[in-house]
Amino acid sequence: MNRPADIKAHVRDEYGQAARQAQSDKPSCCGTGHVLQGDALDPITGNLYGAEETAELPAEALRASFGCGNPTVLASIQPGETVLDLGSGGGIDVLLSARRVGPTGKVYGLDMTDEMLVLARENQRKVGMTNVEFLKGDIEQIPLPDQSVDLILSNCVINLAPDKDRVATEAFRVLKPGGRLAVSDIVIRGEMPVEIRHSVELWAGCVAGALEESVYRETLRRAGFEQITIEPTRVYSAADARGFLLGAGLDVETVAHSIDGKFMSGFVRAIKPASAKTCCGPSCCA
Repeated sequence: MNRPADIKAHVRDEYGQAARQAQSDKPSCCGTGHVLQGDALDPITGNLYGAEETAELPAEALRASFGCGNPTVLASIQPGETVLDLGSGGGIDVLLSARRVGPTGKVYGLDMTDEMLVLARENQRKVGMTNVEFLKGDIEQIPLPDQSVDLILSNCVINLAPDKDRVATEAFRVLKPGGRLAVSDIVIRGEMPVEIRHSVELWAGCVAGALEESVYRETLRRAGFEQITIEPTRVYSAADARGFLLGAGLDVETVAHSIDGKFMSGFVRAIKPASAKTCCGPSCCA
């Protein structure tokens, strides 16, 4: 089994490389280096944003977009809100959210990869947005105060974290009472072959660390969240799976067939109760 420290180091290295490639006009998917399969976009990251959304954004922001959904459209972002994007990468969802919150709102982007932060801040500079701040840190230890955020977004990043319980607890902590979690992520329906779980390449590729649907719900419930829903946005076939299994050292045909229809991009929503205390572990202590 891969150790959490090894997983984080590999993910950091892969996404650092992805940021450098985005700056040099060589896109990659989820850090794996194969966004294009023939002439088709990768089934996870392709066709997530409309041209009208990205028309005024730097090309580097779009090339560094390795998500599996578009939470800025699916979430209800209101003017004046404070928004946090967990694993903000090149900053595309932060910049799109900043438009929606307007000058009276604030959007934080949190990322652990230096190269991504450099790229994101440069993209911010190019569009001239002043209601944005990019922070260096770990989504398992968010560097923001308790009850400071109205809305948390994330785009295909929570699956990368070794300790999902800690991510959920930290998200609950920084949300204001009544705050919302609205994330796109890879979600599993059914059993996953053990060889996928053990592949560090597929951790960086957004697949190996994905939670089963009922486990995802229970993880959020333990943290204190309510009104938890998971809405499928894309379900991946065996043909799709062949794309994200490439380069992982597996028997692609056999494994792809075994996971046909079991992986999906899902939009996960949850609410921190309006009466909730800040939770800092198995029980609320604030």
